[in-house]
Amino acid sequence: MLNIGFCTITNKTRGKLPRLPFVSIKNKILGRDYELSLSLLTSQKQKQINLKYREKNETTNILSFPLSKNSGEITIDQNKVRKDAPLFNMTYPQFFKYLFIHGCLHLKGFGHSSIMEKEEEKYLMMFL
Repeated sequence: MLNIGFCTITNKTRGKLPRLPFVSIKNKILGRDYELSLSLLTSQKQKQINLKYREKNETTNILSFPLSKNSGEITIDQNKVRKDAPLFNMTYPQFFKYLFIHGCLHLKGFGHSSIMEKEEEKYLMMFL
């Protein structure tokens, strides 16, 4: 477990975390005082969580859970991210960054919409 700048990262897989500016992205979108937990999970564990909270019996690349006004958790299935990246014409690190931004925006209160897509694009450009 790595704890930096109100951002705790836990890797429960054998996969390597891409080198991304996680804390900078989190701070820009959610603020410095927001406490974020990022957990990298196995496909099986992500599937269990997806079934429990979304009633979908399959893994998913990312899930976001607001815990309070100033805290939340993002879970990511790295294997699914690797498989899905080419579908979005992105490399694994690019798609991981996109998903992390996507998850942070959900925690900020955005739902899937054209407004959210514009915000994603803005932050992707900001963190090239």
